[in-house]
Amino acid sequence: MRFGFLLITICVCAAADDFVDITAASGVRFQHVASHTSKKYLLESMGSGAALFDYDNDGRLDIFLVNGAPLSDPTQKGTIPKKTSQEHWNRLYHQKADGTFEDTTQKAGLAGAGYGMGVAVGDYDNDGFEDLYVTAYGGNRLYHNNGDGTFTDVTEKSGTAGSGWSTSAAWVDLDNDGLLDLIVLRYVQWDFDDIYCGEHKEGFRAYCHPDTFKAISPLVYHNDGNGRFTEVSAKLGLNLPGKGLGIAIADYDHDGHIDLFVANDSMPEFLYHNKGNGTFEEKGLFSQVAVDEDGRTFAGMGTDFADFANNGWPDIVVDDLANQMYAVFKNNGDGSFTYATKSSGIGRMTMLHSGWGLRAFDYDNDGWKDLLVAQGHDLDTIELTNPQLHYKEPLLLARNTGHGFVDVSATSGSVFHDAWAGRGLAIGDLNNDGRVDAVVTTNDGAAHVLRNETDNGNHWIILKLTGHKSNRDGIGAVVKVVTPQGTQTGTVTTASSYLSSSDKRLHFGLGKGTAISLIEIRWPSGILQQIKDVKSDQILSLDEPNGS
Repeated sequence: MRFGFLLITICVCAAADDFVDITAASGVRFQHVASHTSKKYLLESMGSGAALFDYDNDGRLDIFLVNGAPLSDPTQKGTIPKKTSQEHWNRLYHQKADGTFEDTTQKAGLAGAGYGMGVAVGDYDNDGFEDLYVTAYGGNRLYHNNGDGTFTDVTEKSGTAGSGWSTSAAWVDLDNDGLLDLIVLRYVQWDFDDIYCGEHKEGFRAYCHPDTFKAISPLVYHNDGNGRFTEVSAKLGLNLPGKGLGIAIADYDHDGHIDLFVANDSMPEFLYHNKGNGTFEEKGLFSQVAVDEDGRTFAGMGTDFADFANNGWPDIVVDDLANQMYAVFKNNGDGSFTYATKSSGIGRMTMLHSGWGLRAFDYDNDGWKDLLVAQGHDLDTIELTNPQLHYKEPLLLARNTGHGFVDVSATSGSVFHDAWAGRGLAIGDLNNDGRVDAVVTTNDGAAHVLRNETDNGNHWIILKLTGHKSNRDGIGAVVKVVTPQGTQTGTVTTASSYLSSSDKRLHFGLGKGTAISLIEIRWPSGILQQIKDVKSDQILSLDEPNGS
């Protein structure tokens, strides 16, 4: 792809029912509880996240869904919401051998606390079992996976409870010591104050704009290796006040160190460059990813790093609210980016839409990374003041043609005709068939399990990495896959999107070709591994080799 996109006006028709909503048959029975009140507390509008991960190492992905908590009308300032009944529990669904799911929340000990927001998955103690960090208003929780189907709340011992209103979080080894550290975004300085926003007419009261509230710095926890963490945001230079909602990781400048992008709501976006000496510097404005092409801020929510052009350089995509257009920043390969929203085709298809959870992945296995976005406005009163906009919206599926994106939602299945108050989105191959599936959460609504049934005969490979000198998840590893059709790259991560955590396995579509001449892995430790002449259509496990 030459990322100096030409606008595409032709129709690229996808096969019918590329994605099918299998929620009813799957056994997943989840209802998010926003606890709407007449006071329009901002907390009620944000929704919650989802995680896809294999918590019992049986080779099948399981689902974790975050839930809200009861709010009273009015809620007393300073009150921490309690999950007093099962309807407010977070939920863990274990995937059985027949592909259906069973609720194992109570057995696992994951009902949760506080008004839940996001989830991050990572094996922080390198014991081979994935652990969970759940963010919330009212205190975050770190759950250690005991390896027997249960989890232990180690929040207090670990020192990771945090404070304030936490949103998305990411596990990443910031200092390459082989242990995953934890970055926790916080949204705004907020409490249950009764602030009236919107028109003073019956039914027109609205959720307040984030400009009403002050920004707040993230929390960054260094993994000390003994089950304990130390907060080091100021020490690392990661303590700028923001209004963080989404976070993604990648080595955007190829210097061998993982960098961070933070999607901020209605203020400049942050790009933290890893200086390689244990500290970071914020370079959003310098790298031209802080604002749009007109110098305006936007409501950054969900985000992802992805090499859309297959040129080896990770680009950035950020979604936002209607009338702003989702932002695409093309990586120029010199530390800077170009705002490519309009030339990519994304601007035209998103102008009247609001996006939250977002992931870049190759849904049709043609070798180009596409976009799936959960959509819906944040204001449930938006249609009263802006009739052309909608609170509930269908998902967006944007197909990457290699020359730009086209909206194929209308031809990709009936699920794209359903309007939801979409929020979180996590991806992963639930049935291990080489086609990436998705789970979408909605605000005060059901979660949806979407099975990818794209049938075009294209080939694929999924890579499951296990680190040894590096962190066991291999998070931060940069992988290159070389085929006769070209080269693709990806970064191992469970972060990106909005409030959600996806399958750590890396997926690559291969098109009609079956030959993979080379897989190259640059591990976080610096070890470079090469595997030649690999067969397609398999889930390949790769261990980090010994090296210095």
